[in-house]
Amino acid sequence: MADESSGQEKSEAPTSRRIQEARKKGDVAKSMEVPSAAVLLAGLLTLYYASDFMLEHFLLLVRYYLGNLHSIAITPSNMATLTRESMLQAGILVTPVMGAIFITALLANYAQVGVLFTTEKLTPKFDKIDPFQGFARLFSKQALANVVKSVGKLLIIGYVSYSEMIKALPGILPLMDQEPLPILAFMSKVAFWIFLKSALIITVLAAADYAFQRWQFMEKMKMTKQELKDEAKQTEGDPHVKGRIRAIQMQMARQRMMAEVPKADVVITNPTHLAIALRYDAQAMAAPLVLAKGAGLIAQKIREIAAEHHIPLVEDKPLAQALYKSVGLNESIPENLFQAVAEVLAYVYNIKQKRA
Repeated sequence: MADESSGQEKSEAPTSRRIQEARKKGDVAKSMEVPSAAVLLAGLLTLYYASDFMLEHFLLLVRYYLGNLHSIAITPSNMATLTRESMLQAGILVTPVMGAIFITALLANYAQVGVLFTTEKLTPKFDKIDPFQGFARLFSKQALANVVKSVGKLLIIGYVSYSEMIKALPGILPLMDQEPLPILAFMSKVAFWIFLKSALIITVLAAADYAFQRWQFMEKMKMTKQELKDEAKQTEGDPHVKGRIRAIQMQMARQRMMAEVPKADVVITNPTHLAIALRYDAQAMAAPLVLAKGAGLIAQKIREIAAEHHIPLVEDKPLAQALYKSVGLNESIPENLFQAVAEVLAYVYNIKQKRA
């Protein structure tokens, strides 16, 4: 399978984003056989378990109408009432089966695709009414697969029906001397087993068809390597743009850092490679704070700003390296550096007092 637009093979598994976009358009892995099999099985089992209620209700209706033929007058004035009552009783009669079928149909579709609201499939498409494409679809692989499934189901159901009828033949002849009710019970029993076995077989076929539809959908959703790269760019952004954004962010962060240098009490240097600006307020801080730090050109800029604002520069190579490696911006110095920094600050405060 190759991508006609790029010539690349669709060999990569689809991403969750591609599957979600297809889902928004109503393109999902779904088998029409699953709801059919579920509805048939649910209707049959409901009919079996509710047969006593339905038969009893049906007999009551028959007895009522046949037993009151002489008193029920059919006139234009009471036709609406009679029709409404008969429809209500018929609705009660079929409610168990119809309710089970309706709920099962909803659950079978929900189990496959979940909750999905889209109008994409309802949008008119002119290629759907193109006679040439319609003719091509008649002889497509999908159409052939549907024909094979339909013929296979007919053959299987026919074989099951034939087998059950052969088994039931010995019990048919004695029915000639039976009342209508035993005959109806016998026919219902044979029909039930025919439908039950057919429904179970169709359920197995539906599960296989869903697995096939799922596989076909994932094959259809496969992507080329170029499509993966393009989607990564759309999701995460172009690497060049991201790099430019990071550079701008770093520049803005450096500008903010440089704006904090004039607030420092001292700048510790390495002597030229590193520079760390410290500030300490004994009333508001538990430990000295690193306002700015940098290496190379940034360290040079910190020293220049410090010189402009008459901030003392103290050369201490081991302390500068330790502060640069272990302390981040706007972080307090660790306990193991308290003594060294305290000595530097004491030296700076002593100089300031002498100048004052």
